[in-house]
Amino acid sequence: MQTIVQKFGGTSLATPQHIQRCAKRAFDAAAAGNRVVVVVSAMGKTTDELITLSRAITPAPRQRELDMLLATGEQVSTALMTMALHSLGHDAMSFAGQHLGIITDPAHTRAKIRYIDVDKLRRELDAGRIVVAAGFQGVTVDGQITTLGRGGSDTTAVALAAALGQSYDSSVTCEIFTDVDGVYTADPRKVAGARKLGRISYEEMLELASLGAGVMHNRAVMCGSNYGVPIHVRHSQKTDEGTMIVQESPEMERVAVVGCALTPDLGRISLRKIPNRPGIQGDIFKIISEAGILVDDIMQTEYGEFADMSFTVCIDDLPDIKAVTQSFLEQLGCGTFDVETGLAKVSVVGVGMRTHTGVAATMFSALGQADIAIANITTSEIKISCLVHAVQGERALNVVHDAFDLHQTPQQQLAQVVTQSTQTQAIGSH
Repeated sequence: MQTIVQKFGGTSLATPQHIQRCAKRAFDAAAAGNRVVVVVSAMGKTTDELITLSRAITPAPRQRELDMLLATGEQVSTALMTMALHSLGHDAMSFAGQHLGIITDPAHTRAKIRYIDVDKLRRELDAGRIVVAAGFQGVTVDGQITTLGRGGSDTTAVALAAALGQSYDSSVTCEIFTDVDGVYTADPRKVAGARKLGRISYEEMLELASLGAGVMHNRAVMCGSNYGVPIHVRHSQKTDEGTMIVQESPEMERVAVVGCALTPDLGRISLRKIPNRPGIQGDIFKIISEAGILVDDIMQTEYGEFADMSFTVCIDDLPDIKAVTQSFLEQLGCGTFDVETGLAKVSVVGVGMRTHTGVAATMFSALGQADIAIANITTSEIKISCLVHAVQGERALNVVHDAFDLHQTPQQQLAQVVTQSTQTQAIGSH
């Protein structure tokens, strides 16, 4: 008997009919002899509607009260899912985050899970019930309801699987059911030749998720990686196999690039003529961090006593970052800043970059031949990102996808490399 944690997202639960179909997936898994935990998001666009409702009352609701409001969306889904399971003839029990022992830190609207008390969960599973858990939420040690922020339901599901794996069933797996049938080499809505991946490493998925691939949130992927939880991304309305997110294996490095992603709607902040002294970077980014703003693509240029520094942020954060930057420069007593909008970032990802040369050259050449200017370049061990003008972002994504033949399977790509190598050797022998 295996334990399976199944997570159903908002689009998968958009209507009563959708909920009934998802309940049948959980019912079938239990009927096959598995212990089943179901984690649900709020139905459809409920969370967005609740945020809009709160702002009709006040443009700046207190975060504690916002959490109290937002947590109700998942509680509706848990009750309806449990009713649907009852109608199918299977015993089930619904739990909100605070009832299930999901303990978080006190950061309202963006809390992090500290630990999970699985005793109650284990008792229900041992009794043969399907447990239906509210995603996206938890409770502090002093009983305050919190929500986990973007991707919170994915994080709940993987965290529950990790907790159960440590103390209950080491073979536990996590299935993430969504409105797409797996992880693709690129967003199939933007790239016609995008191909579904059979499997991908945690590290690759983490990079793609952080770059805008909306299938899973990076916090959930990180949790899976830390605790070795296999994650199966599947379509909620299809029985097809999806994409397995697993530990890296040696054969994964045979292909240099596994996928590419587009991060749209970026803004760039450039600070000019700030003092070129040790510690200035820490001073700037400490203030930005305290404001809860995520920063990417940092670049600095030094010239004598002064330096220029630029970094990108999500365009939604521009009003906040402007205020923070202005305040910092006023305290500093020197320097100026400007803001550039209309930017996007195209990236390629693959653990094979560690052992393959020429990846950067292929990417830069392809963009150059397509007359797409690169505004900035950032790299990591398994990622290369180029900042481009937003109007060219989608075309850049397609250009890069074609450059690395990502429409082909890994076997086809490797066969092509062998053929090209053989042809080169044959030419050289004449």
